[in-house]
Amino acid sequence: MNYKRVLSIAGSDPSGGAGIQADLKAISACGCFATTAITAIVDENTVGVYGVHPVPIDFVKGQIKSVLEDVGTDAIKIGMLHSSELIRAVKESILPHQVNNIVLDPVMVATSGDKLLQDEAIATLQQELIPMVRVITPNIPEAEILSGLKINQQADLKKVAKALSCQQTVSVLLKAGHLTDDELIDVFYNAETDEFLELSSKRINTRNTHGTGCTFSSALAAFLAKQESLNDAVTHAKQYINQAIEKGAAYQIGKGNGPVHHFHNLWKEEPQLV
Repeated sequence: MNYKRVLSIAGSDPSGGAGIQADLKAISACGCFATTAITAIVDENTVGVYGVHPVPIDFVKGQIKSVLEDVGTDAIKIGMLHSSELIRAVKESILPHQVNNIVLDPVMVATSGDKLLQDEAIATLQQELIPMVRVITPNIPEAEILSGLKINQQADLKKVAKALSCQQTVSVLLKAGHLTDDELIDVFYNAETDEFLELSSKRINTRNTHGTGCTFSSALAAFLAKQESLNDAVTHAKQYINQAIEKGAAYQIGKGNGPVHHFHNLWKEEPQLV
């Protein structure tokens, strides 16, 4: 018997709601075996980010090499890459292994508003890494930075998603959470079939949204690793994150933006009121 494997290349979150820690939980909850390459040790919690300690580039490359040459992988999720040098190193490390299912979450700003990506790295991300992945999963602020286009309303999402597709070679899941509508409609542009898929959900009144981007992109990578079609994988990842947010709203962890409930599909007990 073999596991479906997903390698997460990202930074850490000691509070457990985002980054590598969220990736491990989401990939496992979605039925795959998670491996990791840590790019940075981040000092953060539910309130904010207080420091970022980059892992030496050669050590990041070593982690990726060790995992891919031994365990291998069926998909890769890429999260926080804070510098141009690191972006190029990750690209060089994964290229020889010809992994088709690569999901990039272009992490630039934390839920708390703290900046996580150096300015000069944005162009490197656009020009060198995005064109080689299968799917990117930006939120609205990230999509505006990457495209140079302003998103003011739901009707703008399809135009911007297609603009980010690198001439229709990279599929784009553009998340609508930063709009103010009661109904959220994420837009998925499938570059492989040149079609749009709209994924709607009701807005959930909760501040427990820490790590939603990490969690969603990891779930998407897991469903792709299980050989689902792009449209099915995106649909199932959307269902997973919606339920994780809904179930996580009943809990309180930390003093700021708490995490989602990564294992909502496995835990049966109800939260205890204290």
